[in-house]
Amino acid sequence: MSTAATDQPPELLTSAARLRKIDLLRDKNIGKYLPLPQLVAVGDQSSGKSSLLESLTGIPFPRGQELCTRYATQITHRRESETFIQISIIPGPGTSADAKASLEQYHKSVSSASELYDRLPGILEEANELMGIRTPQNPTGTKTFTEDILKIEKCGPNEDYLTVIDVPGIFRITTDNVTTETDKIMVRNMVQNYIRDDQTIILAVLPCNVDIVTQEILALAEQYDPTGQRTLGILTKPDLVTERSAQRVVCNLVRGEKKPLKLGYHVVRSRGGDDDGSLFGDRDRDNMFEEDPWYTLPSDRLGVVALRLRLQYLLGDLTDRAFPKLRSEIRQILHQAQDDLSKLGQSRQTAAQQRQFLVSVASEFQQLVRAALNTNYSSRSLFDDEKFRLITNVMNAADEFKSDFIKNAHTYRFISCDDSIDDMSRKGFADESASLELFPDLDAILVRELHDDPPIDGIMDWIKITHRQSRGREQVSFNSTLFSSALRQQTSKWMSRAEYFVSRVIHIIHQFLIDCLEVTCSDRKVRDEILSRILDHILARYTDGLQKTRSLVAMEREGDPYTFNDIFRKKLASLQSSRMNENLSDKIWKAQATQYRVESSVVCFSDVESALKDKDAGKHTIEEVHDLIKSYYEVARDRFIDNLYLQSIAHTLISEQNGPLGIFTDQWVLSLDPEHLDAIAGESFHTRERRQMLTKRIRDLTEAVAILR
Repeated sequence: MSTAATDQPPELLTSAARLRKIDLLRDKNIGKYLPLPQLVAVGDQSSGKSSLLESLTGIPFPRGQELCTRYATQITHRRESETFIQISIIPGPGTSADAKASLEQYHKSVSSASELYDRLPGILEEANELMGIRTPQNPTGTKTFTEDILKIEKCGPNEDYLTVIDVPGIFRITTDNVTTETDKIMVRNMVQNYIRDDQTIILAVLPCNVDIVTQEILALAEQYDPTGQRTLGILTKPDLVTERSAQRVVCNLVRGEKKPLKLGYHVVRSRGGDDDGSLFGDRDRDNMFEEDPWYTLPSDRLGVVALRLRLQYLLGDLTDRAFPKLRSEIRQILHQAQDDLSKLGQSRQTAAQQRQFLVSVASEFQQLVRAALNTNYSSRSLFDDEKFRLITNVMNAADEFKSDFIKNAHTYRFISCDDSIDDMSRKGFADESASLELFPDLDAILVRELHDDPPIDGIMDWIKITHRQSRGREQVSFNSTLFSSALRQQTSKWMSRAEYFVSRVIHIIHQFLIDCLEVTCSDRKVRDEILSRILDHILARYTDGLQKTRSLVAMEREGDPYTFNDIFRKKLASLQSSRMNENLSDKIWKAQATQYRVESSVVCFSDVESALKDKDAGKHTIEEVHDLIKSYYEVARDRFIDNLYLQSIAHTLISEQNGPLGIFTDQWVLSLDPEHLDAIAGESFHTRERRQMLTKRIRDLTEAVAILR
């Protein structure tokens, strides 16, 4: 339903100063960043829109020239102590810098409406030429329509604040040598751009002497305002409606009985084509509404005077509701633009600027690296994300590797002293590891898969077979090559497990490196160039880490086994002692010393002698080899785990001086020649455009914040 009509004019709400601020924002083109409260008059061609605005504003546009239909016209009334009319041009959002400067310099001023009537044709010709509009007077113009806005300010002591924007009328049929299909689409898009925002009140101008249903502008308004909450229908040319049935249709619209709008409809008799601008005043023109059937309608829905009051109320109400939100949103957009510009870093047009930019990026990158290696996680909030906790992730991976290596790196499962198999509980290292599928650049380096075979049983049988295959003419013990051969077999899985572990660490480091570059450099093109330049050096460091790993494995497996570590002899002695205790366990008996009444475990010397003499030579040799391999293997394994971390990981991969994370530094940047420097840090066309756009946005919005204070 339309709003109820009353005979009392609405009370004005907002202050003139607030409305003035909105107009100043519009002059600064702030409307391209967020919608501004505005009244926009739209209609089909020949809808009477220009005549309506002339009656509404008192601006005497000349007849027959259609000079103001090629661009939007903003007409503003403002109360001032002196009477004058100013004409200027607001450049459109896409206007070039040079054209904008030229358009903004254009200003004309007249002292009265009558003087404007005389001078307006010449003023409009000048404006058309500046805006590049093609007319008979300006045949060299390149545009039929433009997004530039002609601004007319009418000021005086009797003026009440009101701003209305007149948009070119929609047309269906093109005119040869005047308009084209492209122009038709452009005008339609221009109208849509003005009425789409929810801060716009749509003044849909509809002639009474045609079927309302056929008016394209009403359908277009309904598309963007489907509930009719912000559309006011203005019915023009009622004096041309003479049939009673047609008059009833118009009256039904005003009463809300047909095609209702929330803001309703208003009937206006505009200046006619033969009027000379002074024959009728506003109230004289509205006398027709005292006749039947118009007098039956509410007086606040009839005539120019009532419409002017209604529009002042609507604009004030809209402005008051929008103003607090507008002020807040402008600040939010300004802060976002400042953040976006900050992320681009300083301008990088010259070599000095480019070097300074890269040095700052490299310095911040190294700060992150040092903090991550020193677990200084409280220094930056980004360390709340675990992927940036580099040394923690590396140490956790090392712990998992150590645990897995101890349990699963040997080929055969060792025998405990009680002839039982060592603990078989296991959780594969590959099961715990993260996926290594990322980063194709690492394909030629990483070992991405681990065949996680558990240790197998049957070590004593294997030693027996190996002994039979390697025995010589030795009378006692065993061939010395048996120990080396058996040890190589028992460590056959070391290489694959060590390579996979180091590959996992490389993957962790590379992920950290990529993530840190993204944090320290928001420009993707620069990041890609930096990575491209240092990638070969990074891959070389990764390769060094894996080569060091392979050397350590070869050192343990291919050389003659030897250790100075006393733990080896202690382990061996402990195993041999435990085995003797096991053999004599059923010979032990308890004896009590009478003098001290202390009970002790006792075994006869003859039983010990018998245990040594009666042992099967072959079994003795196999047990001896087993204990020797197990004792030495555990010492060598622990030594290898330590060396692998210290040499391959700590020294080669995560060292600030030698590792891949120490390549992108200030010194690296300072070593770049100007050509390489520009290739890396020179701003792309897209970045330069974005910087210019953000700089202009910040300048405009800063001015907007100052206006709204």
